[in-house]
Amino acid sequence: MKKIYYLLLIFLSMHSLHSQELSIPTFTQYLADNPFVISPAYAGIGDNVKIRMNGLTQWVGIKDAPDMQSLAGDMRISDNSGIGVFLYNDKNGNTRQYGGKFSFAHHLILDKYYDQFLSFGISYNLNQFRLEIENFNVPDMAVRDDRSVVNHNFDVAVLYRFQDFYFSFNASNILDKNLDKFNINEPGKLRNYQFYTGYIFRENRNSDFEVEPSAYVQYFESDGRSSTDLNVKLRWKDSEDYYWAGISYRFLNDQMLEPVNIGPMAGLKKSNFYFAYSYQLTTNELLAYNSGTHMITLGLDIFQGVSNCACTF
Repeated sequence: MKKIYYLLLIFLSMHSLHSQELSIPTFTQYLADNPFVISPAYAGIGDNVKIRMNGLTQWVGIKDAPDMQSLAGDMRISDNSGIGVFLYNDKNGNTRQYGGKFSFAHHLILDKYYDQFLSFGISYNLNQFRLEIENFNVPDMAVRDDRSVVNHNFDVAVLYRFQDFYFSFNASNILDKNLDKFNINEPGKLRNYQFYTGYIFRENRNSDFEVEPSAYVQYFESDGRSSTDLNVKLRWKDSEDYYWAGISYRFLNDQMLEPVNIGPMAGLKKSNFYFAYSYQLTTNELLAYNSGTHMITLGLDIFQGVSNCACTF
């Protein structure tokens, strides 16, 4: 029985090789006032340098459950252009991947009077993926060499904003994968597509209270998987500071009434410091074995006023 258990662990590790490679876990990081992590078109939007550090621990209570740390930063480099970088370290059982995305965005003013803007973004992705065979408790004759690979790829994105409405489309990993390193059963198409849209409801531009519903849809080309996040955020402003709270509901698109994850989130910005916490409860069979997914975001907004362009906000 013990041997069967170890063999199961090996199988799960190999399965992670199929499912995890070049697919960075997306939970609610983008809702921590940092949509740049899902779309390079957001790079440089804002009149400051935005830095966000994120720690995510999934399925707390389960040994070797997924765990990720990331650092994102973006800034304006001219009135109409911005750059950003996203670095990550992701571990899932005996699989590990780390790397970064380096982004550039250009922002066009369609109508300055009505706050109508169009942005384009591109990211260069560098990813190293490795199967940690030295941690296998049972030797596997089929896995004897160093199973690691370095991947290069690109994301492209477009973002449209009109007053308090926004909509973005992002195509990730647009190049097919080199299959030489792994089994021919591995999917060669890593492309996935994300749609992110929302609207900020407020009485007027000077209102101290805002309601922001949003939706995030992700579709994987290789196997047709897709999911949707439905989110609501409430925001209270206090001069230059603000506080917010919300909830996120994630489901597979063919099972809308059976959520994969659901949970609250909250955050604040005081002066240049930012903090947010998110909790997600997994509603499948793993519910009996873990206490949910926890995520903490720390951030800094520095060098206020680096651009006077209307498209920065």
